[in-house]
Amino acid sequence: MPVHTPHPLARTWRIMAPLAGCVGMMLAGCSSTRQASTPSNAPRATPPTRPADPSRTQSQRNDLALFAMSLLDTRYTWGGRGPATGFDCSGLVSHVYREAVGIPVKGTSADLGRQSRPIDRSQLQPGDLVFFNTLGARHSHVGVYVGNNKFVHASNPRTGVRMDALSNRYYAQRFEGAQTLLD
Repeated sequence: MPVHTPHPLARTWRIMAPLAGCVGMMLAGCSSTRQASTPSNAPRATPPTRPADPSRTQSQRNDLALFAMSLLDTRYTWGGRGPATGFDCSGLVSHVYREAVGIPVKGTSADLGRQSRPIDRSQLQPGDLVFFNTLGARHSHVGVYVGNNKFVHASNPRTGVRMDALSNRYYAQRFEGAQTLLD
């Protein structure tokens, strides 16, 4: 029988988990009304079905936000998929979803855009995805929204995984929309 070795951050995450309720309350949503733009011919995955227990989804959202924040200051590596090697933006999202709530998502930031469903920016909740056009291409950058108008993302080799505000001038000018993989 194979032996499962817990992720090095799993203990930290378990310690932080009891704070999820408090953090969730503090990380209330955004009040902007900007709508996500989606071309009508863009392929979309089937939206997830609504879970029977909304408290489970809220718990997942808190877990995603807390786990994403636990990875702050991890180094950036293009194509990186884990804390030992570093992350790029889509690798960070994939790792957070897999480790925090057991949802496997893979691919580039553009692929993540096709796998998730658009939501209005005013409906952003912790755990949702925020997309940006940073390279002259749709959905060329992605981060995990953690509440209070902030998101965690693997930015670049100089800064690594960091938290920024959606109102940060650079990201506000490049914001493309909010999407979700939950509910």
